[in-house]
Amino acid sequence: CEGLVIGDGIHMGHLKGCLIDFCRAFFGVDDLPVRFRPSYFPFTEPSAEVDIGCTRDGGGLKIGTGDDWLEILGSGMVNPRVLANCGYDPEKYQGFAFGMGIERIAMLKYGIPDLRTFYDSDLRWMRHYGFLPFDAPSVHAGLAGGGV
Repeated sequence: CEGLVIGDGIHMGHLKGCLIDFCRAFFGVDDLPVRFRPSYFPFTEPSAEVDIGCTRDGGGLKIGTGDDWLEILGSGMVNPRVLANCGYDPEKYQGFAFGMGIERIAMLKYGIPDLRTFYDSDLRWMRHYGFLPFDAPSVHAGLAGGGV
């Protein structure tokens, strides 16, 4: 899953606000701790990894509490050379981008222990996690579906 925002006056504060709001809404934790760490990606500068607060106990993971961190996505401000190569004047327009593994964050949200089960096409598994065959997520319904 990826996102890109281009506009006049876009800055790092917009990126941080967007991703903090997304993480808190997606995981349903209003005060979810979110941390931005400097990183490197070739098409963004500055770049940041985004971590969320969690607790690890034994084999389990609890999102939103504790003093541990879990990386969930990468992000950054679009490199001005990328904007110029796409026909945008980097003196006027700025932007931010982010990307995440949709399966990974779904695993965290729903407590799914094994990534491979996403690709098994097992209808029992889909029904167990509340998905219907051919059910597409939508902006309105989110991952709960209802979009076809």
